[in-house]
Amino acid sequence: MPITSRHLLGLEGVPKEDIQLILDTATTFREVLDRPIKRVPTLQGKTIVNLFFESSTRTRISFELAERRLSADVVNFAVAGSSVAKGETLKDTARNIEAMKIDMVVVRHSSPGAALFLSRVVNANVINAGDGTHEHPTQALLDMYTIREKFGKLEGLHVCIVGDISHSRVALSNIYGLQIMGATVSVCGPKTLIPKDIEKLGVRVYYNVEEAIRNTDILNVLRIQLERQDRSFFPSTREYHNYFGITKEKLEKAVKPITIMHPGPINRDVEISADVADGENSVILQQVLNGVAVRMAVLYLLGTGEGK
Repeated sequence: MPITSRHLLGLEGVPKEDIQLILDTATTFREVLDRPIKRVPTLQGKTIVNLFFESSTRTRISFELAERRLSADVVNFAVAGSSVAKGETLKDTARNIEAMKIDMVVVRHSSPGAALFLSRVVNANVINAGDGTHEHPTQALLDMYTIREKFGKLEGLHVCIVGDISHSRVALSNIYGLQIMGATVSVCGPKTLIPKDIEKLGVRVYYNVEEAIRNTDILNVLRIQLERQDRSFFPSTREYHNYFGITKEKLEKAVKPITIMHPGPINRDVEISADVADGENSVILQQVLNGVAVRMAVLYLLGTGEGK
């Protein structure tokens, strides 16, 4: 069965079968990445534009690697030297690029809903690589893949997302995706960084990180999104680390080993200590590798017409 959409704009309302198909397909491509020749001709002849209006290292490189591993033609759009700097709108930028006969657009933008808007004005497949504080679906998919790789399942597990929930697009996509797949999700952080009424999404809220650690299987640790904050939400990074930073000392109080995840970039000794980030229960580097496989799966399913 194909996935039910031509685009990947977010995980809210996505059928469980679609997520399952993406994760299962990613398993196939994960095997490709272990081969001596890490390339398949699946998207040969397809042209993909990476339309990044925000700074990015991991996500942009991961998508570009995935596209090249699938043998697609890749165009990287740099805002700094483009007509956007001269006042061109997102709509005109997209339509001008599409006039060059591109097949898919991977877009990152500071405005929530930018990917949805693009999907309505271009004929190409659109993949959301992060739209403001809204969603970042491929990050959540690679997080879920990494969890499933370690535990063999998602259903019945408890994942706690710790940190700057209010400004995080990773948190929202993880909440939607994990719950669709049968996991329990909670969030933890200072009251100033927890959205009002987030409980309506079916998550439990912790304001004490030690309590959260006692009741979870996986901690997905988020960095403080200073670039999205227009004011200070806590006295200092040192105080944040003291109360909410994930440290070896805090984890030692847990009744079982806790798997540690982080979408990156890591602010060491702020939201997470260096020894935890590099510790035996960390799967942070696996997340990076799995991100390429998951994005290959998404590009394949949409780019070959396996999405309706």
